[in-house]
Amino acid sequence: MSGGAASLDPVVLALAQNRLDHVSQQMGHVMVRTARSPIFSQAHDFSCFLAGADGQVVAQADGIPIHTGSGGFAVRAILRDFAGEIGPGDVFLLNDPYLAGGNHLPDWVAARPAFLNGRLIGFACNRAHQSDIGGGAAGTYNPEATELFHEGVRLPVLKLIEAGRLRRDLWALLMANTRTPDLQDGDLRAMIGSTRIGVEGIEALARELGEAQAEAAFAGILDHADKRQRAAFAALPPGTYRGEERTDNDCFEQRDVWVRVALTVHTDGTAEVDFAGTDPEMRGFKNSSYANTVSAVYLALTAFFDPAIPRNEGRFRGLTIRAPEGSIVNPRPPAPVTMCTVFVAHEIVHALWKALAQADPARACAGWAKNIFGVTAGQRPDGSTFVFYHSIASAGAGAVAGRDGFNSIGHLCTLGGLVIPEVEIYEQLFPVRFHRQEFRCDSAGPGQWRGGSGVHYEAEVRAPALYSFRGEGLRYISSYGVAGGEGGAAGEMEIVPAGGAPSPAPKFGLRRLGPATLRAVSPGGGGFGDPLARAPEAVLRDVRDDLVSAAAARATYGVALTPDGREVDIAATEALRAAAKRG
Repeated sequence: MSGGAASLDPVVLALAQNRLDHVSQQMGHVMVRTARSPIFSQAHDFSCFLAGADGQVVAQADGIPIHTGSGGFAVRAILRDFAGEIGPGDVFLLNDPYLAGGNHLPDWVAARPAFLNGRLIGFACNRAHQSDIGGGAAGTYNPEATELFHEGVRLPVLKLIEAGRLRRDLWALLMANTRTPDLQDGDLRAMIGSTRIGVEGIEALARELGEAQAEAAFAGILDHADKRQRAAFAALPPGTYRGEERTDNDCFEQRDVWVRVALTVHTDGTAEVDFAGTDPEMRGFKNSSYANTVSAVYLALTAFFDPAIPRNEGRFRGLTIRAPEGSIVNPRPPAPVTMCTVFVAHEIVHALWKALAQADPARACAGWAKNIFGVTAGQRPDGSTFVFYHSIASAGAGAVAGRDGFNSIGHLCTLGGLVIPEVEIYEQLFPVRFHRQEFRCDSAGPGQWRGGSGVHYEAEVRAPALYSFRGEGLRYISSYGVAGGEGGAAGEMEIVPAGGAPSPAPKFGLRRLGPATLRAVSPGGGGFGDPLARAPEAVLRDVRDDLVSAAAARATYGVALTPDGREVDIAATEALRAAAKRG
Protein backbone atom coordinates (compact mmCIF):
# COMPACT_ATOMS: atom_id res chain seq x y z
CA MET A 1 0.00 0.00 0.00
CA SER A 2 1.28 3.44 -0.87
CA GLY A 3 2.05 5.88 1.92
CA GLY A 4 -0.90 8.12 1.11
CA ALA A 5 -3.32 5.23 0.96
CA ALA A 6 -1.96 3.73 4.18
CA SER A 7 -2.51 7.00 6.05
CA LEU A 8 -6.10 7.50 4.89
CA ASP A 9 -8.77 7.05 7.57
CA PRO A 10 -10.44 3.65 6.94
CA VAL A 11 -13.85 5.23 7.48
CA VAL A 12 -13.13 7.85 4.82
CA LEU A 13 -11.88 5.10 2.53
CA ALA A 14 -15.09 3.09 2.98
CA LEU A 15 -17.23 6.15 2.42
CA ALA A 16 -15.29 7.01 -0.74
CA GLN A 17 -15.83 3.49 -2.12
CA ASN A 18 -19.55 3.64 -1.37
CA ARG A 19 -19.80 7.11 -2.87
CA LEU A 20 -18.12 6.01 -6.10
CA ASP A 21 -20.31 2.91 -6.29
CA HIS A 22 -23.35 5.15 -5.89
CA VAL A 23 -22.14 7.47 -8.65
CA SER A 24 -21.87 4.54 -11.07
CA GLN A 25 -25.39 3.46 -10.08
CA GLN A 26 -26.71 6.97 -10.75
CA MET A 27 -25.20 6.75 -14.21
CA GLY A 28 -27.24 3.60 -14.79
CA HIS A 29 -30.46 5.26 -13.66
CA VAL A 30 -29.89 8.06 -16.16
CA MET A 31 -29.22 5.54 -18.92
CA VAL A 32 -32.43 3.57 -18.28
CA ARG A 33 -34.58 6.70 -18.21
CA THR A 34 -33.13 8.33 -21.32
CA ALA A 35 -32.05 5.52 -23.70
CA ARG A 36 -34.28 4.86 -26.69
CA SER A 37 -33.72 1.14 -27.34
CA PRO A 38 -35.57 -1.51 -25.31
CA ILE A 39 -32.26 -3.38 -25.10
CA PHE A 40 -31.33 -0.65 -22.58
CA SER A 41 -34.60 0.64 -21.15
CA GLN A 42 -36.03 -2.89 -20.75
CA ALA A 43 -33.19 -5.42 -20.77
CA HIS A 44 -30.49 -3.19 -19.18
CA ASP A 45 -27.73 -4.51 -21.47
CA PHE A 46 -25.19 -1.88 -20.43
CA SER A 47 -22.77 -1.28 -17.55
CA CYS A 48 -21.39 1.86 -15.92
CA PHE A 49 -18.00 2.01 -14.26
CA LEU A 50 -15.42 4.48 -12.99
CA ALA A 51 -11.64 4.37 -13.43
CA GLY A 52 -8.73 6.25 -11.97
CA ALA A 53 -6.27 8.40 -13.88
CA ASP A 54 -4.14 5.31 -14.56
CA GLY A 55 -7.04 3.41 -16.16
CA GLN A 56 -7.69 1.04 -13.25
CA VAL A 57 -11.42 0.39 -12.61
CA VAL A 58 -12.27 1.54 -9.08
CA ALA A 59 -16.07 1.21 -8.98
CA GLN A 60 -18.90 -0.28 -10.98
CA ALA A 61 -22.66 -0.57 -10.86
CA ASP A 62 -24.47 -3.91 -10.74
CA GLY A 63 -24.70 -4.15 -14.50
CA ILE A 64 -23.34 -6.86 -16.77
CA PRO A 65 -20.14 -8.34 -15.24
CA ILE A 66 -18.62 -9.37 -18.57
CA HIS A 67 -18.70 -5.65 -19.53
CA THR A 68 -16.95 -4.21 -16.51
CA GLY A 69 -14.23 -6.83 -15.99
CA SER A 70 -12.53 -5.61 -19.17
CA GLY A 71 -13.29 -1.93 -18.61
CA GLY A 72 -9.71 -1.09 -17.73
CA PHE A 73 -8.49 -2.28 -21.12
CA ALA A 74 -10.65 0.35 -22.81
CA VAL A 75 -9.58 3.21 -20.55
CA ARG A 76 -5.91 2.32 -20.89
CA ALA A 77 -6.33 2.34 -24.69
CA ILE A 78 -7.56 5.92 -24.41
CA LEU A 79 -4.55 6.86 -22.28
CA ARG A 80 -2.25 5.19 -24.81
CA ASP A 81 -3.73 6.69 -27.97
CA PHE A 82 -4.44 10.20 -26.67
CA ALA A 83 -1.60 10.78 -24.22
CA GLY A 84 -1.27 14.52 -23.68
CA GLU A 85 -4.50 15.21 -25.60
CA ILE A 86 -7.12 14.50 -22.94
CA GLY A 87 -8.93 17.57 -21.66
CA PRO A 88 -12.10 18.72 -19.86
CA GLY A 89 -15.25 18.28 -21.93
CA ASP A 90 -13.80 15.46 -24.04
CA VAL A 91 -15.78 12.26 -24.64
CA PHE A 92 -14.16 9.20 -26.20
CA LEU A 93 -15.83 6.32 -28.04
CA LEU A 94 -14.42 2.88 -28.92
CA ASN A 95 -15.34 -0.75 -29.52
CA ASP A 96 -12.53 -2.59 -31.35
CA PRO A 97 -11.28 -5.74 -29.55
CA TYR A 98 -7.92 -5.71 -31.30
CA LEU A 99 -7.20 -1.97 -31.48
CA ALA A 100 -8.99 -0.35 -28.55
CA GLY A 101 -9.38 -2.74 -25.62
CA GLY A 102 -12.96 -3.69 -26.56
CA ASN A 103 -14.53 -7.07 -25.88
CA HIS A 104 -16.69 -7.34 -29.01
CA LEU A 105 -17.90 -4.84 -31.58
CA PRO A 106 -21.53 -4.37 -30.43
CA ASP A 107 -20.40 -3.10 -27.00
CA TRP A 108 -19.47 0.56 -27.40
CA VAL A 109 -17.62 2.34 -24.61
CA ALA A 110 -18.27 6.04 -24.03
CA ALA A 111 -15.70 7.51 -21.63
CA ARG A 112 -15.43 11.03 -20.21
CA PRO A 113 -12.37 12.23 -18.24
CA ALA A 114 -12.69 13.96 -14.85
CA PHE A 115 -10.39 16.75 -13.67
CA LEU A 116 -9.50 18.56 -10.45
CA ASN A 117 -7.47 21.79 -10.62
CA GLY A 118 -6.63 20.98 -14.24
CA ARG A 119 -5.27 17.53 -13.37
CA LEU A 120 -6.74 14.30 -14.74
CA ILE A 121 -8.18 12.29 -11.83
CA GLY A 122 -10.35 9.63 -13.48
CA PHE A 123 -12.89 8.54 -16.07
CA ALA A 124 -16.64 7.86 -16.09
CA CYS A 125 -17.53 5.11 -18.57
CA ASN A 126 -20.59 3.41 -20.00
CA ARG A 127 -20.26 0.20 -22.03
CA ALA A 128 -23.50 -0.56 -23.86
CA HIS A 129 -24.59 -3.17 -26.41
CA GLN A 130 -25.92 -1.36 -29.48
CA SER A 131 -29.07 -2.52 -31.27
CA ASP A 132 -27.31 -2.59 -34.63
CA ILE A 133 -23.86 -1.58 -35.89
CA GLY A 134 -24.05 -2.72 -39.51
CA GLY A 135 -22.29 -5.91 -40.58
CA GLY A 136 -23.71 -8.94 -42.32
CA ALA A 137 -26.83 -9.37 -40.20
CA ALA A 138 -29.25 -6.96 -38.58
CA GLY A 139 -28.91 -6.93 -34.81
CA THR A 140 -25.08 -7.17 -34.82
CA TYR A 141 -24.95 -10.98 -34.43
CA ASN A 142 -23.84 -12.53 -37.72
CA PRO A 143 -23.49 -16.30 -37.21
CA GLU A 144 -22.03 -16.64 -40.71
CA ALA A 145 -19.11 -14.32 -39.95
CA THR A 146 -15.62 -15.71 -40.54
CA GLU A 147 -13.71 -12.47 -39.90
CA LEU A 148 -14.21 -9.32 -37.86
CA PHE A 149 -15.05 -7.26 -40.94
CA HIS A 150 -18.32 -9.23 -41.29
CA GLU A 151 -19.48 -8.12 -37.84
CA GLY A 152 -20.00 -4.39 -38.07
CA VAL A 153 -18.24 -1.04 -37.86
CA ARG A 154 -14.84 -1.04 -36.11
CA LEU A 155 -14.09 1.90 -33.83
CA PRO A 156 -10.54 2.55 -32.67
CA VAL A 157 -10.34 5.10 -29.88
CA LEU A 158 -12.17 8.18 -31.22
CA LYS A 159 -12.59 11.60 -29.65
CA LEU A 160 -16.29 12.05 -30.35
CA ILE A 161 -16.61 15.27 -28.36
CA GLU A 162 -13.66 17.64 -28.02
CA ALA A 163 -13.72 20.31 -25.31
CA GLY A 164 -17.52 20.10 -25.26
CA ARG A 165 -17.95 20.31 -29.03
CA LEU A 166 -19.47 17.37 -30.88
CA ARG A 167 -17.56 16.03 -33.89
CA ARG A 168 -20.50 16.07 -36.31
CA ASP A 169 -18.54 14.28 -39.02
CA LEU A 170 -17.93 11.31 -36.73
CA TRP A 171 -21.55 11.37 -35.57
CA ALA A 172 -22.74 11.22 -39.17
CA LEU A 173 -20.37 8.31 -39.83
CA LEU A 174 -21.80 6.38 -36.89
CA MET A 175 -25.40 7.01 -37.93
CA ALA A 176 -24.59 5.90 -41.50
CA ASN A 177 -23.33 2.54 -40.25
CA THR A 178 -26.45 1.33 -38.47
CA ARG A 179 -29.80 0.01 -39.65
CA THR A 180 -31.50 1.73 -36.70
CA PRO A 181 -30.18 5.32 -36.69
CA ASP A 182 -33.22 6.59 -34.80
CA LEU A 183 -32.35 4.30 -31.89
CA GLN A 184 -28.62 4.80 -32.14
CA ASP A 185 -28.90 8.57 -32.01
CA GLY A 186 -30.92 8.52 -28.80
CA ASP A 187 -28.93 5.70 -27.20
CA LEU A 188 -25.56 7.31 -27.82
CA ARG A 189 -26.81 10.60 -26.39
CA ALA A 190 -28.01 8.69 -23.31
CA MET A 191 -24.59 7.07 -22.92
CA ILE A 192 -22.86 10.44 -23.20
CA GLY A 193 -25.28 11.98 -20.71
CA SER A 194 -24.64 9.20 -18.19
CA THR A 195 -20.89 9.86 -18.36
CA ARG A 196 -21.51 13.52 -17.55
CA ILE A 197 -23.34 12.47 -14.39
CA GLY A 198 -20.39 10.20 -13.54
CA VAL A 199 -17.78 12.91 -14.01
CA GLU A 200 -19.80 15.35 -11.88
CA GLY A 201 -19.83 12.74 -9.11
CA ILE A 202 -16.10 12.01 -9.32
CA GLU A 203 -15.17 15.69 -9.35
CA ALA A 204 -17.51 16.52 -6.44
CA LEU A 205 -15.95 13.79 -4.30
CA ALA A 206 -12.44 14.90 -5.24
CA ARG A 207 -13.20 18.53 -4.32
CA GLU A 208 -14.52 17.46 -0.92
CA LEU A 209 -11.50 15.25 -0.18
CA GLY A 210 -8.87 17.50 -1.70
CA GLU A 211 -6.36 16.49 -4.36
CA ALA A 212 -4.02 14.49 -2.11
CA GLN A 213 -6.80 12.73 -0.24
CA ALA A 214 -8.65 11.91 -3.47
CA GLU A 215 -5.53 10.31 -4.93
CA ALA A 216 -5.03 8.36 -1.71
CA ALA A 217 -8.66 7.21 -1.76
CA PHE A 218 -8.40 5.80 -5.28
CA ALA A 219 -5.17 4.00 -4.36
CA GLY A 220 -6.59 2.75 -1.07
CA ILE A 221 -9.71 1.34 -2.68
CA LEU A 222 -7.58 -0.76 -5.03
CA ASP A 223 -5.16 -1.79 -2.28
CA HIS A 224 -7.98 -2.95 -0.01
CA ALA A 225 -9.52 -5.15 -2.70
CA ASP A 226 -6.09 -6.61 -3.46
CA LYS A 227 -5.58 -7.50 0.18
CA ARG A 228 -9.00 -9.12 0.51
CA GLN A 229 -8.61 -11.26 -2.64
CA ARG A 230 -5.11 -12.41 -1.67
CA ALA A 231 -6.53 -13.54 1.67
CA ALA A 232 -9.27 -15.45 -0.17
CA PHE A 233 -6.71 -17.20 -2.37
CA ALA A 234 -4.52 -17.97 0.65
CA ALA A 235 -7.47 -19.64 2.39
CA LEU A 236 -7.61 -22.31 -0.34
CA PRO A 237 -5.38 -25.38 -0.18
CA PRO A 238 -2.32 -24.58 -2.33
CA GLY A 239 -2.00 -26.59 -5.51
CA THR A 240 -3.10 -26.81 -9.13
CA TYR A 241 -6.72 -27.47 -10.01
CA ARG A 242 -7.96 -28.21 -13.50
CA GLY A 243 -11.24 -27.77 -15.30
CA GLU A 244 -12.51 -27.96 -18.86
CA GLU A 245 -15.64 -27.22 -20.80
CA ARG A 246 -16.65 -27.63 -24.41
CA THR A 247 -18.82 -26.15 -27.05
CA ASP A 248 -20.08 -28.81 -29.46
CA ASN A 249 -19.80 -26.69 -32.63
CA ASP A 250 -17.75 -24.01 -34.37
CA CYS A 251 -20.91 -22.33 -35.80
CA PHE A 252 -20.52 -24.18 -39.12
CA GLU A 253 -20.13 -27.84 -38.19
CA GLN A 254 -20.61 -30.06 -35.19
CA ARG A 255 -17.30 -30.72 -33.43
CA ASP A 256 -16.09 -30.39 -29.88
CA VAL A 257 -14.03 -27.29 -29.14
CA TRP A 258 -12.46 -27.24 -25.66
CA VAL A 259 -11.53 -24.59 -23.13
CA ARG A 260 -9.01 -26.04 -20.68
CA VAL A 261 -7.73 -24.24 -17.62
CA ALA A 262 -5.24 -24.88 -14.82
CA LEU A 263 -5.70 -22.77 -11.68
CA THR A 264 -2.63 -22.70 -9.46
CA VAL A 265 -3.00 -21.29 -5.95
CA HIS A 266 0.12 -20.28 -4.02
CA THR A 267 0.59 -19.97 -0.27
CA ASP A 268 1.39 -16.23 -0.53
CA GLY A 269 -2.12 -15.41 -1.79
CA THR A 270 -1.23 -15.16 -5.46
CA ALA A 271 -2.69 -17.35 -8.20
CA GLU A 272 -2.27 -18.22 -11.87
CA VAL A 273 -4.85 -19.09 -14.52
CA ASP A 274 -3.31 -20.90 -17.48
CA PHE A 275 -5.29 -21.81 -20.60
CA ALA A 276 -2.55 -24.01 -22.08
CA GLY A 277 -4.20 -26.89 -23.96
CA THR A 278 -7.19 -24.80 -25.03
CA ASP A 279 -8.14 -25.41 -28.66
CA PRO A 280 -7.06 -23.09 -31.50
CA GLU A 281 -9.27 -20.23 -32.61
CA MET A 282 -12.31 -21.34 -34.58
CA ARG A 283 -13.77 -20.30 -37.89
CA GLY A 284 -16.97 -18.98 -36.34
CA PHE A 285 -17.67 -15.92 -34.20
CA LYS A 286 -17.27 -17.50 -30.75
CA ASN A 287 -13.58 -16.67 -30.31
CA SER A 288 -12.91 -14.67 -27.15
CA SER A 289 -10.83 -11.51 -27.41
CA TYR A 290 -8.13 -11.29 -24.76
CA ALA A 291 -9.94 -8.51 -22.88
CA ASN A 292 -13.10 -10.60 -22.85
CA THR A 293 -11.20 -13.66 -21.60
CA VAL A 294 -9.73 -11.66 -18.73
CA SER A 295 -13.20 -10.35 -17.91
CA ALA A 296 -14.65 -13.89 -17.90
CA VAL A 297 -11.89 -15.01 -15.52
CA TYR A 298 -12.65 -12.11 -13.20
CA LEU A 299 -16.36 -12.94 -13.39
CA ALA A 300 -15.80 -16.59 -12.46
CA LEU A 301 -13.62 -15.74 -9.49
CA THR A 302 -15.78 -12.86 -8.27
CA ALA A 303 -18.90 -15.06 -8.31
CA PHE A 304 -17.12 -17.85 -6.43
CA PHE A 305 -15.59 -15.89 -3.55
CA ASP A 306 -17.10 -13.74 -0.79
CA PRO A 307 -19.42 -11.15 -2.40
CA ALA A 308 -18.25 -8.59 0.18
CA ILE A 309 -14.84 -8.35 -1.51
CA PRO A 310 -14.86 -5.05 -3.46
CA ARG A 311 -15.30 -5.43 -7.21
CA ASN A 312 -12.55 -3.35 -8.70
CA GLU A 313 -9.42 -3.95 -10.72
CA GLY A 314 -7.08 -3.91 -7.73
CA ARG A 315 -8.68 -7.14 -6.61
CA PHE A 316 -6.75 -9.21 -9.15
CA ARG A 317 -3.28 -7.71 -8.88
CA GLY A 318 -2.13 -11.03 -7.45
CA LEU A 319 -3.50 -13.01 -10.41
CA THR A 320 -1.55 -13.96 -13.52
CA ILE A 321 -3.50 -14.99 -16.64
CA ARG A 322 -1.86 -16.89 -19.49
CA ALA A 323 -3.90 -17.24 -22.70
CA PRO A 324 -2.03 -18.76 -25.67
CA GLU A 325 -2.09 -16.49 -28.71
CA GLY A 326 -4.06 -18.02 -31.57
CA SER A 327 -6.36 -19.97 -29.27
CA ILE A 328 -10.10 -19.44 -28.83
CA VAL A 329 -9.33 -17.42 -25.68
CA ASN A 330 -6.82 -15.11 -27.41
CA PRO A 331 -7.41 -15.09 -31.18
CA ARG A 332 -5.36 -13.25 -33.76
CA PRO A 333 -6.99 -10.52 -35.86
CA PRO A 334 -9.17 -10.54 -37.83
CA ALA A 335 -10.81 -13.59 -36.20
CA PRO A 336 -14.55 -12.96 -35.56
CA VAL A 337 -15.54 -12.50 -31.90
CA THR A 338 -19.08 -11.11 -31.63
CA MET A 339 -20.52 -14.09 -29.75
CA CYS A 340 -17.62 -14.14 -27.26
CA THR A 341 -19.26 -12.24 -24.41
CA VAL A 342 -21.76 -15.11 -24.11
CA PHE A 343 -19.92 -18.07 -25.66
CA VAL A 344 -17.04 -18.88 -25.00
CA ALA A 345 -17.23 -16.70 -21.88
CA HIS A 346 -19.71 -19.30 -20.59
CA GLU A 347 -17.22 -22.10 -21.17
CA ILE A 348 -14.40 -20.14 -19.50
CA VAL A 349 -16.51 -19.59 -16.39
CA HIS A 350 -17.61 -23.24 -16.25
CA ALA A 351 -14.02 -24.50 -16.62
CA LEU A 352 -12.86 -22.24 -13.78
CA TRP A 353 -15.81 -23.13 -11.54
CA LYS A 354 -15.01 -26.82 -11.99
CA ALA A 355 -11.41 -26.13 -10.97
CA LEU A 356 -12.45 -24.01 -7.98
CA ALA A 357 -14.93 -26.66 -6.83
CA GLN A 358 -11.99 -29.01 -6.28
CA ALA A 359 -10.33 -26.44 -4.03
CA ASP A 360 -13.47 -25.55 -2.02
CA PRO A 361 -16.36 -27.95 -2.70
CA ALA A 362 -18.71 -26.19 -0.28
CA ARG A 363 -18.74 -23.07 -2.47
CA ALA A 364 -19.21 -24.94 -5.75
CA CYS A 365 -21.83 -23.76 -8.22
CA ALA A 366 -23.57 -26.15 -10.57
CA GLY A 367 -23.46 -25.32 -14.27
CA TRP A 368 -25.81 -22.84 -15.85
CA ALA A 369 -27.57 -23.96 -19.00
CA LYS A 370 -26.61 -22.26 -22.24
CA ASN A 371 -29.25 -19.96 -23.65
CA ILE A 372 -30.73 -20.52 -27.09
CA PHE A 373 -32.42 -17.29 -28.11
CA GLY A 374 -31.49 -15.25 -31.15
CA VAL A 375 -32.45 -12.11 -33.04
CA THR A 376 -35.25 -11.44 -35.52
CA ALA A 377 -35.07 -8.33 -37.69
CA GLY A 378 -37.34 -7.00 -40.43
CA GLN A 379 -39.05 -3.96 -41.92
CA ARG A 380 -41.96 -2.02 -40.49
CA PRO A 381 -44.60 -0.59 -42.85
CA ASP A 382 -42.86 2.80 -42.71
CA GLY A 383 -39.62 1.25 -43.96
CA SER A 384 -37.74 1.42 -40.66
CA THR A 385 -35.96 -1.65 -39.31
CA PHE A 386 -37.02 -3.48 -36.16
CA VAL A 387 -34.54 -5.62 -34.25
CA PHE A 388 -36.16 -8.01 -31.80
CA TYR A 389 -34.18 -10.08 -29.27
CA HIS A 390 -35.89 -13.30 -28.12
CA SER A 391 -34.45 -12.88 -24.63
CA ILE A 392 -37.61 -14.17 -22.96
CA ALA A 393 -36.68 -17.76 -23.91
CA SER A 394 -34.05 -17.83 -21.16
CA ALA A 395 -32.49 -20.98 -19.73
CA GLY A 396 -32.17 -22.22 -16.16
CA ALA A 397 -29.28 -21.39 -13.83
CA GLY A 398 -27.24 -23.78 -11.70
CA ALA A 399 -27.90 -24.43 -8.04
CA VAL A 400 -25.61 -23.70 -5.09
CA ALA A 401 -25.67 -25.05 -1.54
CA GLY A 402 -28.84 -23.72 0.07
CA ARG A 403 -30.52 -22.32 -3.06
CA ASP A 404 -32.18 -23.72 -6.18
CA GLY A 405 -31.11 -22.37 -9.57
CA PHE A 406 -33.16 -19.58 -11.11
CA ASN A 407 -35.76 -21.04 -13.45
CA SER A 408 -35.29 -18.48 -16.22
CA ILE A 409 -32.46 -15.98 -16.33
CA GLY A 410 -30.14 -14.18 -18.73
CA HIS A 411 -26.79 -15.46 -19.88
CA LEU A 412 -24.25 -16.70 -17.34
CA CYS A 413 -21.97 -13.77 -18.27
CA THR A 414 -24.61 -11.39 -16.85
CA LEU A 415 -25.11 -13.20 -13.51
CA GLY A 416 -28.71 -12.02 -13.51
CA GLY A 417 -27.95 -8.46 -14.61
CA LEU A 418 -29.77 -8.90 -17.93
CA VAL A 419 -33.45 -8.27 -17.28
CA ILE A 420 -36.15 -10.34 -18.98
CA PRO A 421 -38.46 -7.77 -20.60
CA GLU A 422 -42.22 -7.49 -20.23
CA VAL A 423 -44.01 -9.27 -23.08
CA GLU A 424 -46.76 -6.64 -23.18
CA ILE A 425 -44.25 -3.88 -23.93
CA TYR A 426 -42.54 -5.94 -26.62
CA GLU A 427 -45.89 -6.63 -28.30
CA GLN A 428 -46.37 -2.86 -28.57
CA LEU A 429 -42.89 -2.21 -29.95
CA PHE A 430 -42.55 -5.08 -32.41
CA PRO A 431 -44.80 -7.09 -34.81
CA VAL A 432 -44.78 -9.98 -32.33
CA ARG A 433 -47.47 -11.88 -30.46
CA PHE A 434 -46.46 -14.11 -27.54
CA HIS A 435 -48.44 -17.32 -27.17
CA ARG A 436 -46.52 -19.14 -24.46
CA GLN A 437 -43.99 -18.49 -21.74
CA GLU A 438 -44.05 -20.93 -18.85
CA PHE A 439 -41.60 -22.98 -16.82
CA ARG A 440 -40.76 -26.49 -18.04
CA CYS A 441 -41.52 -29.67 -16.09
CA ASP A 442 -38.89 -32.34 -15.30
CA SER A 443 -36.12 -30.39 -17.02
CA ALA A 444 -34.26 -28.98 -14.00
CA GLY A 445 -31.06 -30.76 -13.00
CA PRO A 446 -31.94 -32.94 -9.98
CA GLY A 447 -30.21 -32.29 -6.68
CA GLN A 448 -30.69 -31.51 -3.01
CA TRP A 449 -31.05 -28.06 -4.51
CA ARG A 450 -32.31 -28.41 -8.04
CA GLY A 451 -31.28 -26.43 -11.09
CA GLY A 452 -33.45 -23.94 -12.91
CA SER A 453 -36.16 -25.39 -15.13
CA GLY A 454 -35.93 -23.32 -18.32
CA VAL A 455 -39.11 -22.35 -20.16
CA HIS A 456 -41.56 -23.26 -22.89
CA TYR A 457 -41.60 -20.31 -25.28
CA GLU A 458 -43.70 -19.53 -28.33
CA ALA A 459 -43.64 -16.23 -30.22
CA GLU A 460 -45.36 -15.41 -33.49
CA VAL A 461 -43.50 -12.90 -35.68
CA ARG A 462 -46.12 -11.32 -37.91
CA ALA A 463 -43.84 -9.92 -40.58
CA PRO A 464 -41.22 -11.24 -42.99
CA ALA A 465 -37.90 -11.20 -41.20
CA LEU A 466 -34.29 -12.34 -41.07
CA TYR A 467 -33.62 -14.77 -38.22
CA SER A 468 -30.15 -14.88 -36.68
CA PHE A 469 -30.03 -18.10 -34.66
CA ARG A 470 -27.87 -18.48 -31.53
CA GLY A 471 -28.86 -21.91 -30.27
CA GLU A 472 -25.80 -22.98 -28.28
CA GLY A 473 -27.88 -24.90 -25.72
CA LEU A 474 -29.78 -26.95 -28.29
CA ARG A 475 -29.74 -30.74 -28.37
CA TYR A 476 -27.07 -31.44 -25.75
CA ILE A 477 -26.83 -31.12 -21.97
CA SER A 478 -25.03 -27.82 -21.47
CA SER A 479 -25.19 -27.59 -17.67
CA TYR A 480 -23.60 -29.92 -15.12
CA GLY A 481 -24.29 -31.05 -11.57
CA VAL A 482 -21.98 -30.95 -8.55
CA ALA A 483 -21.73 -32.86 -5.28
CA GLY A 484 -24.03 -35.61 -6.57
CA GLY A 485 -26.38 -33.35 -8.52
CA GLU A 486 -27.11 -33.82 -12.21
CA GLY A 487 -27.25 -31.67 -15.33
CA GLY A 488 -30.54 -30.30 -16.65
CA ALA A 489 -32.35 -31.21 -19.84
CA ALA A 490 -31.19 -30.01 -23.26
CA GLY A 491 -33.01 -27.34 -25.24
CA GLU A 492 -35.03 -27.66 -28.44
CA MET A 493 -36.24 -25.10 -30.95
CA GLU A 494 -38.29 -25.15 -34.14
CA ILE A 495 -39.65 -22.75 -36.71
CA VAL A 496 -43.24 -22.97 -37.96
CA PRO A 497 -43.84 -20.85 -41.11
CA ALA A 498 -47.35 -19.45 -41.37
CA GLY A 499 -49.45 -22.23 -42.90
CA GLY A 500 -46.45 -24.57 -43.04
CA ALA A 501 -44.96 -27.51 -41.19
CA PRO A 502 -42.48 -27.13 -38.31
CA SER A 503 -38.78 -27.74 -38.88
CA PRO A 504 -35.84 -27.79 -36.45
CA ALA A 505 -34.01 -24.51 -36.04
CA PRO A 506 -30.23 -24.52 -36.58
CA LYS A 507 -27.86 -23.85 -33.70
CA PHE A 508 -26.27 -21.00 -35.64
CA GLY A 509 -27.15 -19.52 -38.99
CA LEU A 510 -29.28 -17.02 -40.89
CA ARG A 511 -32.74 -17.74 -42.30
CA ARG A 512 -35.00 -15.34 -44.17
CA LEU A 513 -38.64 -16.25 -43.57
CA GLY A 514 -42.11 -14.90 -44.01
CA PRO A 515 -44.42 -14.61 -41.00
CA ALA A 516 -43.57 -17.52 -38.71
CA THR A 517 -43.74 -18.81 -35.15
CA LEU A 518 -40.68 -19.64 -33.07
CA ARG A 519 -41.19 -22.45 -30.57
CA ALA A 520 -38.54 -23.32 -28.02
CA VAL A 521 -37.91 -25.19 -24.81
CA SER A 522 -34.86 -23.70 -23.15
CA PRO A 523 -32.42 -25.98 -21.31
CA GLY A 524 -32.32 -26.61 -17.56
CA GLY A 525 -29.59 -25.77 -15.06
CA GLY A 526 -27.55 -28.21 -13.00
CA GLY A 527 -28.36 -29.45 -9.51
CA PHE A 528 -26.30 -29.41 -6.30
CA GLY A 529 -26.15 -32.39 -3.94
CA ASP A 530 -27.84 -35.78 -3.75
CA PRO A 531 -31.44 -35.61 -5.04
CA LEU A 532 -32.47 -38.05 -2.30
CA ALA A 533 -31.47 -35.42 0.27
CA ARG A 534 -33.91 -32.83 -1.07
CA ALA A 535 -36.53 -31.84 1.47
CA PRO A 536 -39.78 -33.68 0.67
CA GLU A 537 -41.69 -30.44 1.21
CA ALA A 538 -39.60 -28.78 -1.50
CA VAL A 539 -40.37 -31.65 -3.89
CA LEU A 540 -44.08 -31.32 -3.10
CA ARG A 541 -43.95 -27.60 -3.83
CA ASP A 542 -42.27 -28.32 -7.19
CA VAL A 543 -44.98 -30.84 -8.07
CA ARG A 544 -47.68 -28.34 -7.22
CA ASP A 545 -45.90 -25.75 -9.36
CA ASP A 546 -45.65 -28.17 -12.32
CA LEU A 547 -41.85 -28.06 -12.20
CA VAL A 548 -41.57 -31.75 -11.26
CA SER A 549 -44.03 -34.50 -12.12
CA ALA A 550 -45.34 -36.91 -9.48
CA ALA A 551 -43.57 -39.73 -11.33
CA ALA A 552 -40.21 -37.88 -11.25
CA ALA A 553 -40.74 -36.98 -7.61
CA ARG A 554 -40.92 -40.70 -6.87
CA ALA A 555 -38.24 -41.97 -9.27
CA THR A 556 -35.67 -39.19 -8.94
CA TYR A 557 -36.20 -37.76 -5.47
CA GLY A 558 -37.65 -40.77 -3.66
CA VAL A 559 -40.71 -38.79 -2.60
CA ALA A 560 -44.14 -40.43 -2.66
CA LEU A 561 -47.27 -38.31 -2.61
CA THR A 562 -50.73 -39.07 -1.33
CA PRO A 563 -53.24 -40.24 -4.00
CA ASP A 564 -54.67 -36.73 -4.36
CA GLY A 565 -51.14 -35.32 -4.84
CA ARG A 566 -51.69 -32.74 -2.14
CA GLU A 567 -49.35 -34.05 0.57
CA VAL A 568 -46.20 -36.11 1.08
CA ASP A 569 -46.77 -39.75 2.01
CA ILE A 570 -44.16 -39.83 4.77
CA ALA A 571 -44.07 -43.58 5.35
CA ALA A 572 -43.85 -44.41 1.64
CA THR A 573 -41.16 -41.75 1.15
CA GLU A 574 -39.03 -43.14 3.97
CA ALA A 575 -39.34 -46.62 2.45
CA LEU A 576 -38.41 -45.38 -1.03
CA ARG A 577 -35.32 -43.53 0.19
CA ALA A 578 -34.19 -46.40 2.38
CA ALA A 579 -34.46 -48.78 -0.57
CA ALA A 580 -32.53 -46.37 -2.82
CA LYS A 581 -29.70 -46.12 -0.30
CA ARG A 582 -29.45 -49.90 -0.05
CA GLY A 583 -28.78 -50.15 -3.73
